[in-house]
Amino acid sequence: MKEAALCLFISIRSEGRHMEFRIEHDSMGEVKVPTSALWGAQTQRSLENFPIGEEKMPLIMVYTITEIKRAAAQANADQGVLSTEKASAIVNACLEILDGKHDSMFPLTVWQTGSGTQTNMNVNEVIANIANASLGGQLVHPNDDVNKSQSTNDVFPTAMHVSIIKSMIKLLIDLSSLISIFESLAEEYMGLAKTGRTHLQDAAPITLGQEIGGWASALSSCRGMLFASIDILRNVPLGGTAVGTGLNTKEGFDKLAVEYLSDNIGIELHPMNNKFAGLASKCEAAQAHSAMKNLAGELLRIANDIRLLSSGPMSGIGEIVLPENEPGSSIMPGKVNPTQAEALAMACVHVIGNDAAVSMGACLGSFQLNVMMPMIIYNALQSASLLSDAISSFALRCASGIKPNYSRIQDNLDRNLMLATALAPVIGYENTAIVAKKALDEGISLKQAALSMGFVGSSEFDAIMKVDQMLSPSDGH
Repeated sequence: MKEAALCLFISIRSEGRHMEFRIEHDSMGEVKVPTSALWGAQTQRSLENFPIGEEKMPLIMVYTITEIKRAAAQANADQGVLSTEKASAIVNACLEILDGKHDSMFPLTVWQTGSGTQTNMNVNEVIANIANASLGGQLVHPNDDVNKSQSTNDVFPTAMHVSIIKSMIKLLIDLSSLISIFESLAEEYMGLAKTGRTHLQDAAPITLGQEIGGWASALSSCRGMLFASIDILRNVPLGGTAVGTGLNTKEGFDKLAVEYLSDNIGIELHPMNNKFAGLASKCEAAQAHSAMKNLAGELLRIANDIRLLSSGPMSGIGEIVLPENEPGSSIMPGKVNPTQAEALAMACVHVIGNDAAVSMGACLGSFQLNVMMPMIIYNALQSASLLSDAISSFALRCASGIKPNYSRIQDNLDRNLMLATALAPVIGYENTAIVAKKALDEGISLKQAALSMGFVGSSEFDAIMKVDQMLSPSDGH
């Protein structure tokens, strides 16, 4: 039995309670660890040395690191550097963790060492203790066996890439559902003419379908950026170990381990050609988050459009009606607010803020290692989760129930002086501006203003002022 894994159970009394600890050893000496804990000395040191914040390392990262340990054990066994018995015990321990049986054994804060070493060791220690329980002795060592052919410095960034891919896949599913809703609404209302607006002022007419179709198209572009980011993230630095050289690995380990990892999780991955870049640079994670930030920006714009278009119901624009989900005021009876759009907007603003942290963190790699990785991955995963949840809720409880207010749309369109734009090719830009200003100043219709100034006749005006002919390019006749 190795001294580093020797457990000596002792009992102490603290604050009137009987508490049990065991003594574990690491390279720095002895550490008291609760007997109920599956972690070891290095995890315990982290708990004691970093009592910072309430943010815990996301379980998706824990699970992904566990998947890496599983793949590494399989690859090490194939290369003959790890016994079949140990490899099998490690793999089975990993499967137990992935089943969610030991979630409470991963308590570490995000605010730890910038490489994520303590989380890597937390996983190593838990796997080793589970494996040893199955073997009936201290045979599997967290460093020598579970961490064989690896370093935190290649494991953690590999886990970052894979975790972001997993989160973005869910985000893409939810985003695609919202895009489909907008595309259906666009098709349904493609013929419903309404007032266009630029600079928050009345502009030439469009259709409600064209407006909503613009939202769908913008989000589709964002979806393409997310897909492109996933392709970049498929390249992982596993096998680079401490500084990118692959020290303490057998030739070919990187390809074999990544192949096992890909097969086990069902995601296509490739070993990075240059692992020095993979350890020091976090541009791939920053790019992925930038794609999420761009999505957040578009969603924020669309959410604000929806809030403005539904404003009122009596004194605002009021051209669309949103589902009524809950009372909107504690003092004003009958008030209903665009709450889903507001929630989506807040999530988007938070993601845009996260992007500043991720971008700054990606800049702070020094020499062969970035030391902001826990913060980067926490923010990236939070952004993906926030966007996914907010989009899903917004799609279900708002977007899918958007209805036009036909009477308000028509009333606003009838009073839109920018319909005069259609006169410009006939009577000129300056004369058209005079007509529009006269109509506004005197509170009369565009037709009355144009006729009173003798620019066109009644029948000619009616032929020009056909809204349905203003919604697309002219046919040239």
